[in-house]
Amino acid sequence: MIDKITRNILERDPGEKEFHQAVKEFLETVKPVLDRHPEYDRLGVIERITEPERVIMFRIPWMDDEGYVRVNRGYQVEMNSAIGPYKGGLRFHPSVNLSILKCLAFDQVFKNALTTLPMGGGQGGADFEPKGKSDDEVMRFCQSYMSELSHHIGQDTDIPDGGLGVGSREIGYMFGKYRKQRKEFAGVLTGKGLQWGGSQVRIQATGYGVVYFAAEMLAVRNETLEGKTCLVSGSGNVAQHVVEKIIELGGKVVTLSDSSGFIYDPEGIDRDKLLFVKRLKNIRRARISEYIEKYSEASYTEANLSLDYNPLWNHCAECAFPCAAENEINENDAANLIANGVRLICEGADMPATSEAVKTFLESNILYAPGKAANAGGVAVSALEMAQNRMLLSWSAEEVDLRLRRIMKNIHQTCLNVADSYGEPGNYAVGANIAGFVRVVNAMLDQGLV
Repeated sequence: MIDKITRNILERDPGEKEFHQAVKEFLETVKPVLDRHPEYDRLGVIERITEPERVIMFRIPWMDDEGYVRVNRGYQVEMNSAIGPYKGGLRFHPSVNLSILKCLAFDQVFKNALTTLPMGGGQGGADFEPKGKSDDEVMRFCQSYMSELSHHIGQDTDIPDGGLGVGSREIGYMFGKYRKQRKEFAGVLTGKGLQWGGSQVRIQATGYGVVYFAAEMLAVRNETLEGKTCLVSGSGNVAQHVVEKIIELGGKVVTLSDSSGFIYDPEGIDRDKLLFVKRLKNIRRARISEYIEKYSEASYTEANLSLDYNPLWNHCAECAFPCAAENEINENDAANLIANGVRLICEGADMPATSEAVKTFLESNILYAPGKAANAGGVAVSALEMAQNRMLLSWSAEEVDLRLRRIMKNIHQTCLNVADSYGEPGNYAVGANIAGFVRVVNAMLDQGLV
């Protein structure tokens, strides 16, 4: 059944390599469920779950500061709403296309299901590059984007969140346009400012959740993060808060990166250095290379796409947290990580490891957590923001953080329990995929053929 479905997807959606990768990896891990339920073939479960319920594509015209009209393309992929309204991030980046967004939306369905909160899965965005644009240009783009997107979203339908290239600035501009155009103040976006419907800990949630999950993984082996050297890629919101929480739990982070290259600080990134990085990336929106101008003990390595490995992952450490982009770890990187003593991989980004790299991790018997489990903290707190909006309440940071830790602990235990029940003890990838899959499929079948 899997081979037939995979062939059909390749024929129907040629060229969508990211989506093909996501579906192939997922179906391989849920095969034990399909073997137990041969009736799923007759019911078309896999065909239904791999086909988006709705795909919206639209034009985004906007004017730059020189008075020239620019045009970008926007998307909204509404993948599955069996357990709740569509929920997923928005991504503004030149690489955005339908394949990437379908890949992310497909993964999001099962990530959201793992939280046990009432959320379906979706994903959206545009091939727009916020870097190098003025605030006014970003505002004009966001307003044009929302003028169309507002027709397709709503607090009971589709509730987008921030993501790559979409931070608090972009969410603010889009929410303002939505409120003006629809004449309603509703919890239709998450990641909002605290003064207008946002939640405490939302900004930190994905990064904190990743580290909470890693701490649970280590606890299974009677270990903690204290004293452990950690490699972190990226330098955006997720990476920053992964570093922040690792420092709090006594670990030592020695790397950060952006698209231009990476820094290696053998003395470790402490709270003061992290504050510098936050100002560098969040306010000045500058390159990570400037880190070495202030901290001479660190080194900077420029990105070299001609290499068949990423030197960032070729340092001695015990833990690695990929928080940058899809497929940033290939098979060679995976081998280097293991050779350099890494015993835990916890994904902060969505699908940062290639299929071959994941296979290497699983065969080596190290602790490996896929993003759909490990980075679910962001969408979990988004759901908590939605709940607060509904109830016209605002919980304290302590209350939200406590709920986040509880959710990540529950996801971790669910992954272990399900993996064990399917004969794959300790395999978080199998546990996460099967747990999310079973919950979504059961909801779909309960609701009939729709």
